[in-house]
Amino acid sequence: MNVDTFNLLFALLTVVANVAVVALTVVAVAARTSERAAAFRDEVWDRVSEVALPMAFAVGLTATLGSLYYSEIAHFTPCELCWYQRIAMYPLPVILAAAWRRGDTHVRRYVLPVVAIGAAIAIYHYQLERFPNQGGFSCDVANPCTVVWTWMFHYISIPFMALSGFALIGWLVWIAGQRSEAPARG
Repeated sequence: MNVDTFNLLFALLTVVANVAVVALTVVAVAARTSERAAAFRDEVWDRVSEVALPMAFAVGLTATLGSLYYSEIAHFTPCELCWYQRIAMYPLPVILAAAWRRGDTHVRRYVLPVVAIGAAIAIYHYQLERFPNQGGFSCDVANPCTVVWTWMFHYISIPFMALSGFALIGWLVWIAGQRSEAPARG
């Protein structure tokens, strides 16, 4: 498969992550306004929490392997901000695999701060791509952070893919943690 095929694959996975994040956010917000929506949220959380850790692991592993594909096979040279995003993403599959294996639903305590840092860097990088003529952070002149290596569906670039992965991992570990806090039903 060529780079265009992988770009399409990663872009489609990003769209799926975006739909999931938006849906989970809408359900969470709606639950604050209605008892019926809160009951629906609880049902969704119960179902998702059963697979949240393996799904979060799969998202983190896919993001990690995707970034390695882009740099090692497609030969896209990562900029400085890409490296910072990798620093945040690469430990997540290992941490999430260990949490999944142990059934550690409290993993959010140590994953969410890393996710928040990675997401913040991805947001900054994405806006820097969109508005490259701003002052401020300066990357390597030979490999600037403003280079857009891939652009799919008029909004998806590599930093946006990373942001989508961080956001979905964040939601999944949050939901996994909610299961451990739920009162016992009986």
